[in-house]
Amino acid sequence: MNYEIVLATTNKHKLQEVRQILSPHKIVVYGLNDLGLKVEDVEENGKTYAENALIKAKAVQKVTSFPIIADDSGLEIIPLGNRPGMFSARYASEMGGHDKAIAQILEDLKDKDDRSAQFVCDIVLLNVEDKPLIFEGIAKGSIATEKMGEGGFGYDPIFISDETKTCFGTMPQEQKNTVSHRAKALKKLLTYLRINGFIPL
Repeated sequence: MNYEIVLATTNKHKLQEVRQILSPHKIVVYGLNDLGLKVEDVEENGKTYAENALIKAKAVQKVTSFPIIADDSGLEIIPLGNRPGMFSARYASEMGGHDKAIAQILEDLKDKDDRSAQFVCDIVLLNVEDKPLIFEGIAKGSIATEKMGEGGFGYDPIFISDETKTCFGTMPQEQKNTVSHRAKALKKLLTYLRINGFIPL
């Protein structure tokens, strides 16, 4: 029997990525649109990724009793004081899209020797225990000097993974799903679900 879970998102890219990672483990992942769930706009005013993920999860908790996962993530660029960090999505929106945000980041880094960066993802699981459960994944890397590839989404075309020495934008999705920040957080979630008998060992 499959384990059913709701992902607190309407983002098709994110839903596809999470499904690719969880589906092989007998987990059915529903997006909000799949179940016709209407969630009020929420203000992500938390001070951490986990707090923002919890805000999203609690908004969905009002409309479903299914187990819920919600994530919040960001790109932290060390020489830029960890910007854009928690405001990664908002920064892209304010800039007029990820292409323009990426162009500005590359401009800000043009004279920097240090281009170190990391993607951070916190996933919150609700409606399983009487408290929220948090799983964090971090992908360390650096910022490329130019956009690379057409794969992935968001800031992927400028992030070079330390583990693979290649850019998220040029990686096959299957490879990205082994080293990305979201993949690492989801693997911790899978371990929890296995240990507690929700999915087969």
